[in-house]
Amino acid sequence: MADAGAVFREVARVLRPGGPWVFSVTHPMRWIFPDDPGPMGLTVVQSYFDRTPYLEVDGDGNATYVEHHRTLGDYVRQLAGAGLVLEDLVEPEWPAGHDREWGQWSPLRGRLFPGTAIFRCRRPA
Repeated sequence: MADAGAVFREVARVLRPGGPWVFSVTHPMRWIFPDDPGPMGLTVVQSYFDRTPYLEVDGDGNATYVEHHRTLGDYVRQLAGAGLVLEDLVEPEWPAGHDREWGQWSPLRGRLFPGTAIFRCRRPA
């Protein structure tokens, strides 16, 4: 979503007073690393503060995938701006004993930084 603030405002509008909302995103820290489960996936390749959208296109130049990067601070400010209260931010740790690679995730990367950020919010009563 290009305008997460608009999404958050709509969520705040439709939630009942005191209503909870939980959502997850790819952890913003992942933005700086390439999608590689091996040692190359531990090398910073771009700035955490670069908010240029990531874009994949097909052979005709049509967008097939777009990801809009936001920092954790961006999310916090946009949630507050929508009138939502952030109650918790969960950054799951790599499970002990889990040694399987999945896509760009591996024990090598998973033990060093989170792949997901889970936001637990509430509309004030």
